[in-house]
Amino acid sequence: MHALVEQATEHWVYLAPLLSDPHTEAEYDARVEALDEILDLVGDDETHPLASLANRLGDIIESYDEAHRPMPEVSGGEVLRYLMQEHGIAQSELPEVGAQSVVSEVLSGRRKLNWRQICELSERFGIATDSFKEPREKLRVLT
Repeated sequence: MHALVEQATEHWVYLAPLLSDPHTEAEYDARVEALDEILDLVGDDETHPLASLANRLGDIIESYDEAHRPMPEVSGGEVLRYLMQEHGIAQSELPEVGAQSVVSEVLSGRRKLNWRQICELSERFGIATDSFKEPREKLRVLT
């Protein structure tokens, strides 16, 4: 038997529970806890022997989240409101959006963020521009 396959066979009983898809919340929680422990060991070292295991486990957790915990669709204004609350920012402290009146219109839903505003907010808060993407409008079915 090839040495690599032999090693995998010896250790598979320990790895299989981590690499299989979770089917229950308890299994999901166990994967998350394991990932936290692995990330504590790996840190930012992408060459660490467990880095690829952390990546794979992250993919498994993400897949479960997408299937069982879909993100609610929120507007760019709602994302901005959340970030303002998290960072203790007043409407007048967002030059990336514009004057306080413009921020107020965005937060109330009367105005949508434009691409320039989205890019600047994304840079300020260190998040993806997709975070501010507006949800798709539901299409009416014509009968």
